[in-house]
Amino acid sequence: MEVKDFLNKDSIIDLSFFNFSNAVTAAYFAKKNLEVIKVNSNFKKFFPVLENVTNILFPSILDQLGVPKEQIDNFEKELKENGKVIIPKIEINIDGKTKIYSLLSAYTENENFPYLNGIQGQFVDRTEEYNLRKEKEELLDQKLRDQEIIEEKTKKLENIANRLAKYLSPQVYKSIFENEGQQNSEVSPYSRKNLTVFFSDIENFTDLSDSLEPEKLAEIINNYLSEMTLIAIKCGGTIDKFIGDAVMVFFGDPETLGDEQDAIRCVDMALKMKNRVNELRDFWNRNGVRGGLNVRMGIATGYCTVGNFGSNQRMDYTALGSPVNLSARLQSIAPTNEIILSDNTYNLINTKIKSEKFNEITPKGFARPVQTHKLIDFNMKDSALIQKSYSKKGKHVDINVFDTSDIKAAIKELKQIQIDFSKEIEEEK
Repeated sequence: MEVKDFLNKDSIIDLSFFNFSNAVTAAYFAKKNLEVIKVNSNFKKFFPVLENVTNILFPSILDQLGVPKEQIDNFEKELKENGKVIIPKIEINIDGKTKIYSLLSAYTENENFPYLNGIQGQFVDRTEEYNLRKEKEELLDQKLRDQEIIEEKTKKLENIANRLAKYLSPQVYKSIFENEGQQNSEVSPYSRKNLTVFFSDIENFTDLSDSLEPEKLAEIINNYLSEMTLIAIKCGGTIDKFIGDAVMVFFGDPETLGDEQDAIRCVDMALKMKNRVNELRDFWNRNGVRGGLNVRMGIATGYCTVGNFGSNQRMDYTALGSPVNLSARLQSIAPTNEIILSDNTYNLINTKIKSEKFNEITPKGFARPVQTHKLIDFNMKDSALIQKSYSKKGKHVDINVFDTSDIKAAIKELKQIQIDFSKEIEEEK
């Protein structure tokens, strides 16, 4: 191209428009009155519905593309006032599909070539960007909805768990919810444990229930069971069940401090219950129970099968075995407000309690007579007698310190066990 050719109006316009010729946007050049002079090839590709776009006012082209009149008016107004305009989002329907564009336009001026004075602009296809943004927003909305659903379900589960806690001993509740998701199908849901079982019953409860109004009876029994429950939990017992006025508690599952300590904790609980019944006697007397409540208690020790028993519709976490039957039998023969021990329980803790020999009985289902003992009290009121539970449960190891009288010695033993294990592992390599 010769120099003189550069002075040609059309050539200069083409040169000025060169950057838009191969652009990925749909570009146009128009006079100041918005009459379109030139468009690039992408303009026609973007908008095939337009047959002729030259020598047509640009607002008319926008109208043909279905751009709302309000946007067209704003386009002209802002361009006139500011010399440039940016419309970030224009929706245009092409072949039944909605496409999203941004429109950028501005006045151009050149002192040397006045025929370059006009308006240059371009459509930027942002359909994919907006679709991705829309998908992201929908995903975020769905995530928020899912989060709300999860929070709602969590609250419902928490409410269920809180209500369920009223029906389960704290130890059983803890074992169920802390071990959730850690169940091993190869491990039996039942276990054989040496338990100390406690059974208590209110004397002449039938007569009491016949003499009191239902509301008053419920108030008295709920008060009694609440007081006994607090003591059982404080002493670390697993509350098996309430059968009317009867209470069954066992020690040794799911947590144990050893046979002797389990028996001591059970006896401690029984004595505290006995004392609490005496303390509440005046209260019950004022509420219509003449003489207050009188309670009989029985305690037996031996091996039981522990686990969930029942049907698919309803299960009970309970203990089955002769010690359960024996504790109920001992309760039935106990004198008013007294505690009767089985021989097995007595043999475990006889050096730590004051007791008297009681009757020798042969309960139903037992082949041999059973010597029983009436509990009086502990030999000494020593807080060290009822040992504190020091236990830690890890992913692979459970540690229970049964004798806490010298905790430093126990820690020393643990360190020695760690050393011994480390040596064994090194030798196996």
